[in-house]
Amino acid sequence: MEFALISLLNGVTYGLLLFMLSSGLTLIFSMMAVLNFAHASFFMLGAYFAYQIGSATSFWVALLLAPLLVGVIGALVERFGIRKAHRFGHVAELLFTFGLSFLAVEVVQLVWGKAAVDYRVPAALQGTLFTLYATSYPIYKAFMIAVSVFMLAGLYSFLTYTRIGLIIQAALSRPDMVQALGHDVPRIFTLVFGGGSALAAIAGVIGGNAFVTEPAMADALGPIVFVIVVVGGLGSLAGAFIASLLIGILQTFMVGTNYSLVDFARSVGIQIHSAPALARLSLTQLAAIMPYVLMVAILIFRPRGIMGARET
Repeated sequence: MEFALISLLNGVTYGLLLFMLSSGLTLIFSMMAVLNFAHASFFMLGAYFAYQIGSATSFWVALLLAPLLVGVIGALVERFGIRKAHRFGHVAELLFTFGLSFLAVEVVQLVWGKAAVDYRVPAALQGTLFTLYATSYPIYKAFMIAVSVFMLAGLYSFLTYTRIGLIIQAALSRPDMVQALGHDVPRIFTLVFGGGSALAAIAGVIGGNAFVTEPAMADALGPIVFVIVVVGGLGSLAGAFIASLLIGILQTFMVGTNYSLVDFARSVGIQIHSAPALARLSLTQLAAIMPYVLMVAILIFRPRGIMGARET
């Protein structure tokens, strides 16, 4: 019971962090049909900017300023990069963002080095919130959940109840009509791309010190973000939320379960003496590939994803 409850809490925390990272990419794809390969780089920049700003001021200042700075960078990338590449089609956009991801890593290594930086949890959020059985649950993980839920509620309220949010939603499906009504659709695209980049940066600010802030962090989470977008359904925020929690919880349980198919067979009284190597692999060993197996299964049996509206 202790393992199940703690794994569930850790899985929800990790899943909400993945949603913060994937929600921005989902918004960008919904409006612009751009699969931004550099999206995880904004997550990485958010962590490094927070480390640098926090070293000079405080974590709370970094939590405010780092996403704003990354959002501005994202808006500039859209305005002077992706908008120009868009004229030459989606392949040019993909190649541009793919090259941008490598450029971001090289810049980070040039400025902060190749080793991990000492980005720590703030003193005010250190310590134990509660103890469940013999396991302590940190205050900072509860803070991560609170920020994730607040961001989810704020994003939903912004898109549903504000005039700008309604214009953005209209531009998702009918940009020509929004343009005809006098709204500057290219500017809306820039704001959405910058906002999506800022959302990724928020995940970097609160996730960078909980995990490890290093140049490889973008490569570690980048592929999983695309898996979430595909599994949830291209362009669906609700689908991205469900897929993030699903992958976060499943992967957390698998990491903590050193149990194979052979072990399961033995537990029910079946002895297997010549099992293939795959059947002898534990769930811990299979945890890393679980998101990709899930994505393949979704593409085979439900290509539009969990909440996707199209089969494309």
